Amino acid sequence: MIGLLIQNNAYEQDIRELLMSFYPGEVYAHEVKEGVDFYVETRLGEGEAEVLIWDEEKEALAVRAAGEPSDGPDSGADTESGHEAGIRLLPANWNVTAREHRPSDLLDHSATKNVIKKMFYQMLVNRTGKELPWGSLTGIRPTKIALTRLYEGWQEEDIRAYMKDTYMASDEKIDLSIDIAAREKQLLKPLDYERGYSLYVGIPFCPTTCLYCSFTSYPISKWKGRTGLYLEALFRELEYTAGKMEGRPLDTIYFGGGTPTSLEAGDIDAILCKLEQLFDTKNALEFTVEAGRPDSITEEKLQVLRAHGITRISINPQTMNQKTLDLIGRRHTVEMVKEKFHMARELGFDNINMDLIMGLPEENLDDVRRTLEEIKRLSPDSLTVHSLAIKRAARLNMFKEEYGDLKISNTPEMIALSAECAHELGMEPYYLYRQKNMAGNFENVGYSLPGKACIYNILIMEEMQTIAACGAGTTTKVVYPAENRRERCENVKEVEQYISRIDEMIGRKERILY
Repeated sequence: MIGLLIQNNAYEQDIRELLMSFYPGEVYAHEVKEGVDFYVETRLGEGEAEVLIWDEEKEALAVRAAGEPSDGPDSGADTESGHEAGIRLLPANWNVTAREHRPSDLLDHSATKNVIKKMFYQMLVNRTGKELPWGSLTGIRPTKIALTRLYEGWQEEDIRAYMKDTYMASDEKIDLSIDIAAREKQLLKPLDYERGYSLYVGIPFCPTTCLYCSFTSYPISKWKGRTGLYLEALFRELEYTAGKMEGRPLDTIYFGGGTPTSLEAGDIDAILCKLEQLFDTKNALEFTVEAGRPDSITEEKLQVLRAHGITRISINPQTMNQKTLDLIGRRHTVEMVKEKFHMARELGFDNINMDLIMGLPEENLDDVRRTLEEIKRLSPDSLTVHSLAIKRAARLNMFKEEYGDLKISNTPEMIALSAECAHELGMEPYYLYRQKNMAGNFENVGYSLPGKACIYNILIMEEMQTIAACGAGTTTKVVYPAENRRERCENVKEVEQYISRIDEMIGRKERILY
């Protein structure tokens, strides 16, 4: 158990996320109590930030961040600058084993946060002997740091120095961020940030729910014969959105979920017909449909997608190891993945993405190598490699007594193998994002062949364009470029609530769409 004594709660989440990266699965206490292994304390004084780690080790050691000289051992008896107050909180035999002071402009929240995280990260490195690939960086959009500065005219070497000094990230991850940011900048050139927008349509149904999944999805079997109720509500929201966005260029469309192809072919056709009726889909730069689960794909459904000119689909195995597919509840076979992929190719789909997950339960390096060999034989047009992130709503997290013994391992070798596979397929990385609780503290990377990148994926991560989202569990993000401001509104996740409260969902959009 780890104690958190945080003077300013504005920094608690950042500190907690760094702790989770070094000590995954630990429990936290916010007061002095029995059973605590060590305490983390932060204090903000006038123009100064201070981070301390307290534990019961007999010999105390002062550790200074970023290679600054140490003041030597600190017994915890220092009473200057309010240190006595900290000692009174803890038992007499506890010592300060790490303490760091830094000057900081406390009026600048972002700068202070970076100072605190950098100090704390270096303390944890010294304490554990372990470094993280992304250093102290806990945000989900590391490429945004590089991309923003590229737009501001920074040189790549200056961005590299900034990311190294501020976050202590590895050279490999900094280079990856800058490489992707430069590619993103080129891919986004045709877009109109002021007036253009993208459209997301959410289908909250799946054949089954995967063990690790926390997305809005419900078993389609429970909605058999009733999906028309969902479509009716969805069409009302789409009609409102089309009217609100009339006259603005629609750049990208993404039909996701859930698994859109869990719907019957007739329902898919009805939605696509509605979109064509309401929006200028023909001039969109791309139109993606998540075919996703191979057990949801039929030739009839693929023919519907072809008839509507869908430019990009995703067929997602996650792994090509049958024992893992069975364990995570995907209820399809490896052979079915291959069959549906070849079916799509024969029907003329020339931009097929495949999703993989590194760190799936019980998988090792040989399992990953086997998956990647199968992927190379299929030769998709893009490959999205995720690092497993277990959210609170995932069954893997909710039922720990049942799944707690499953081994989850994601290693640098697995990540390197996936990057090598993409390179051998002729692909380049084009977008990247991170999630909380990621196995191995790595990242998700999208790779694609030239001309096959998904622009929507970049937009959702870099938050540079308004994305109007319709459907249960979706989030609309509105960008005000002139003000450098972003606002968002969410739809309820539960399908029946979405249907019964559709007027409220539309009202939420009315408050932020312009």
